Parts: sequence; C-alpha cells; structure tokens
Amino acid sequence: MSNQSTIQGNGESSPRHIPTGIPGLDVILKGGFLEGGLYLLQGGPGSGKTTVGLQYLLRRVEDGDSVLYISLTESRRDVEMMCTSHGWPFEKINLYDLVRTSLDPVEQSKSSILHPSETQLGDVIKAIISEIERIKPSHIVVDGLSELRLLSGSPVRYRRQILSLKMFLEHQGITTLLLDDKNPESDEHAHQAIVGATIVLETNLPQYGRARRRLYIGKVRSSEFQEGFHDYEIRVQGLVVFPRLISPEHPQHFQRYLHTSGIPNLDQMLKGGILAGTSSVFIGPSGVGKSTLAMQFVASGLKLGLKAAVYTFDEVLGTFMARTEKITFAGERGVLEGYLEDRRLLARQVNPAELTPGAFAQEVRDAVDGGVSILVIDSLNGYINAMPEERFLSTHLHELVSYLNQRGIITIMVVAQHGVLRGAVADFNVSYLADTVLLFRYFESNGEMLRGLRVFKNRTGPHEHTMRELSITDEGIVIHEPIIGRRNVATGPLYEDAGDAGSSPYQDAV
Repeated sequence: MSNQSTIQGNGESSPRHIPTGIPGLDVILKGGFLEGGLYLLQGGPGSGKTTVGLQYLLRRVEDGDSVLYISLTESRRDVEMMCTSHGWPFEKINLYDLVRTSLDPVEQSKSSILHPSETQLGDVIKAIISEIERIKPSHIVVDGLSELRLLSGSPVRYRRQILSLKMFLEHQGITTLLLDDKNPESDEHAHQAIVGATIVLETNLPQYGRARRRLYIGKVRSSEFQEGFHDYEIRVQGLVVFPRLISPEHPQHFQRYLHTSGIPNLDQMLKGGILAGTSSVFIGPSGVGKSTLAMQFVASGLKLGLKAAVYTFDEVLGTFMARTEKITFAGERGVLEGYLEDRRLLARQVNPAELTPGAFAQEVRDAVDGGVSILVIDSLNGYINAMPEERFLSTHLHELVSYLNQRGIITIMVVAQHGVLRGAVADFNVSYLADTVLLFRYFESNGEMLRGLRVFKNRTGPHEHTMRELSITDEGIVIHEPIIGRRNVATGPLYEDAGDAGSSPYQDAV
C-alpha cells in the first residue's frame, strides 16, 4: 500500500524531499526524507542504525545544513571510531554525548527513593531540548530510544515523553531520525501512531556465508514509498541499499535485431540467431559445451562492437577467460584483456556465499545502464546458492529476466544437469522464463563419446527440430549436419524417431 504524495483539499503543497545520502534509500522513499518529518529506524545490534544516522547527517553537512547527533548509547569515542573506519570527517558533526553523564559513577552510587523516571528521565529530556536550542540544527539523529524506554519505567510515561519531544521538534521544523533497538521484548508497533515513518532493518545469519541484511518501510505519511523487502550491505563507504527490482517500472523501446553466433550451422538451427530482448537457457550435463557456446555469442558481439557482461558462479574467472580465448578467439592471447580494459567486456567471478539477490540485480542494472547488450549468467545452479530463500528463486529470476527483456538485452543463462552424462535439472523450473532453450547431451557412437545439440523451443520464430553433433576443437566450435535416422546408441536412444520431440529425454528435465 502506497501513501498519497500530496495533501488534497486544503491547498497545501506536497512536502519537500531531502536526500538521505544513502544509495538506494532515496529510490525506495521516492526522493528521501520529508522535510520536518519524524522518522523511526529500528534494527538489532549490528544492523547499521548508527551508520545510517551518521551517513545522513554527513550528507546534510555537505549541503550546508546544521546537524546534531544525540547519543544515549554510543560514546564519543565509539562514534569517532566508526567515522574513522568509514573514512568520514567526525569533526563536521555536532555530537552531544549523553552516555558520559548518564553513567557518572559518582551519581550512580547515590541512593534515592525516587524512580529514575521521576529524576533522570526529566533531566535527559531537558538536556536534549537545551542542546537543540543551543545548536539550532535543521536535522538531528537521536541514537538510543531504548535508554529512554528504560528510564521511563512504564509504556504510558514513555509514550508521553516521545509525544512531547515530537511536538517540540515539529514546532522547530527539524527533520528527525530516531534510532531504536528491535528485539523480541520491544513492541514493534508502539511508535506507529507517533512517528510519521518507520524503517526496519533485519539481519539474518545463514548456515554458511556472510550475514544477509534487508530492510522494509513500515509506513510514510504524506508520501509514496516502495513496499517489500530490499537487500542492503554495510560497506567501507557506508550503507548501500538495493531497491527491489520491479520490471514494469523500467519500460524502454529498443530496436529488435537478430544476433548471430558466427557459426553458420548454429545460426541455421536458430533460423538466423538470437533475437534482442529475449532470454535463452542452455541446459546440459557438465563439460558438454554450454558455457563455451554461450561465450561464442559474446565473442561474436564483441567483434561487432557490442558490450557484454559475464557473471560466472562456478568456474575460476582466469580459467574461464583462458578457455574462451583458446576456443572462441582461435587461441589469440590477450584479446579479452583488451576488451576488459576498454570496458566493452565486464566479467566477474561471483562468490554465492557473499552475494545477495538484491546486490546481484543492482550490478546487472548498472551494467545495462552502462550499455551492455549481451549478458551471460553461468550458471543458475550457482546463482541459486546465493539465494537465502530458494523458494523465491523463480520470482527473482522472473523480475530480472523481464527487466532485461524490456531493456533489449540478449540474456543467456546456463543450467547444469545432475550427473556426468545426463540427468535431471536441479530442483527449480527455468524453462518457462526462457524464450529459447538449447539442449545439450552426450551420446556414444561407434565407441566414441560425442556431444549433441538441439533447439528445444524458440518463442520468437521458427527453429530447426533435428539434433546436430557439436565438436569443440582447437580451431573453435563446429556444428555438424543434422543427425538423421540414428536410433539407439550405448548410452540410450537419441530419440525413438529422429525429429520426434515427444520422445526427447529432456522433456522431464525442463
């Protein structure tokens, strides 16, 4: 559910949005924080709350605004160390450290019959208001609502104190970000009626690999926002958010054309080549030539002056590139290095344990914005290992593939079957995502193990229905003439009847 961005009926204009300085967050918030708004940021320890607060204030300082960071949990030394770790200028932020005074050992040792809510809480609120009146900031961050909650002693008193602080901040026209812990003991909805917007940070530690972090927007009054979970990472430069990919939001007109592989018999099987703005899946057992054939389309595009991006999940990038040069560039050494240097080829070896789906989608979007026309994912088996929740793989892929198709990209996805010679595809369905499916298999003939290739489907036009032998030689890839009339071989039948798609052993696989 999205909130309306304008106030109707009273003649008031819509509030001005203020950039947060956090990449991706402004996209989700449709422009940034609302000027004079009260925002609540909730998250567990290590989720990045303090990083967000500092990052926001530093951006406001760059724009010439006066800022104030009020800390109830982080000491001045802690905040300074955090800024140093990110390379941020700590001296540019006005920091009001309430940790030191609240933990004064002399004061803590004194006995009192009064509850802290009757003494310390009032002193803290007065101190905060006094510092705000002294600095006169236009943007503040209050780090440590959990401390105010503990000092309040009761939910009613805590709510009243937050309400009084809110009224004061609104009267001053200050844009405020409140940082609060999110734990099972705290009431997640306690602030919903008080603050104007809520942002929740979540951290999940998988059984293997780095922590997976994501956020969602609970509500934003008087403004639209993008719903759902969005992945984010904490990097050296700060927190980076990866907005969830919504393919219908990226329509684009492009000129359709057939991209040829440079191998006449293969282009004949596809009746000209692969159409721009479509996705293809290459399915087959290990070592049958899927990646090599995919790179043949990349090599053909590079020679024509197109840009390409390759993401390899399963193979070491150096080995992958050396093999590509040997087969698709006739062993010409250093040719791919030239393409990499002039940015016509983007190649990355992806570690699934370190990747989030949102981060990968953002990399793909950046590559497309950089002019990439051909994109290879090798393989989807490795990509699925990057997913924290495998049941959503099809949804992620559907959005990504739809986005690429709408941008006119030629997308090639490699899928490895289980087993050495042939077998079932991994437990996820991908054929419905693809406009073109190429099936690879091994077969034996006269004591020799051979490779076979067949176009299983092609939504965008006609295609050849017969199977051809595929050979990988030192001179490159060779696609032979169609196999006609051959029935049974040692590893099983090619087809019960040549050209009969109904008997293909791949039907169960896809």
